[in-house]
Amino acid sequence: MTLVIASNNKDKLREIREILDGTGISVISQSEAGCHFEAEENGATFTENARIKAKAALAATGLPCVADDSGIEIDALDGGPGIYSSRYVGDRTYAETCREIIKIADEKGVRGCRFVCAVVCVFPDGREITALGKVEGTVAKELKGEGGFGYDPMFYLEHLGKTMAELSEDEKNSLSHRGRAFREFAGKLKETGIC
Repeated sequence: MTLVIASNNKDKLREIREILDGTGISVISQSEAGCHFEAEENGATFTENARIKAKAALAATGLPCVADDSGIEIDALDGGPGIYSSRYVGDRTYAETCREIIKIADEKGVRGCRFVCAVVCVFPDGREITALGKVEGTVAKELKGEGGFGYDPMFYLEHLGKTMAELSEDEKNSLSHRGRAFREFAGKLKETGIC
C-alpha cells in the first residue's frame, strides 16, 4: 500500500521510509503527489496538527494520507516548546537553540524532556487511524553527535549514555518517538485489513 505523507521534509521522509521498510507500506511526499502547500498547523495538540495536515493532503489528492506532528517537551520550559518545537527555533539555528535550552536547564537544575510524535492517517471513505510515540530523555550538558537533526544533539538517553545524534540510523529508528508511533500505526493499519 502506498500512502501520501503530508510533508516535504527530506529528513522526516527518509526516517519514515526506513521505519516502514519491510511492512508493505510505502510513502510518497505530498509534492510527489502534486501538493505544493503547507497546511496551517493551528491545532492545540500533536494529534490535532497531524490530523490537519493529513486531511489537507487528502482533500488535495483524494488519496489516503498520513501525517505526523512531533516535537520536544522540556521540563525546564514547563513542557515547551511542544507543538511549537520547529517555530521555537525562529531565526536561530537548531544548535543555537539547543545551547540556549541547555543553559536554561542548567540554571533551573531540571533536565527531563521527551520527544513526542503523533501519527494520523485518513482515508477517502472517512476512516482514520491514529498512533502516538514517546521517548523519555534528559537535556544533555553539551551538544554531541553528528547524526539525526533538530534537537537530537541535546537529547540524552541515559540508559545508552548517548544523545540521539550519536546513534546510528537503525538505533535511532528502533527507539525514537517517530519509530514507535509509525510502528504502532503500521500494526493498526494491518489489523484493519486495509494493508
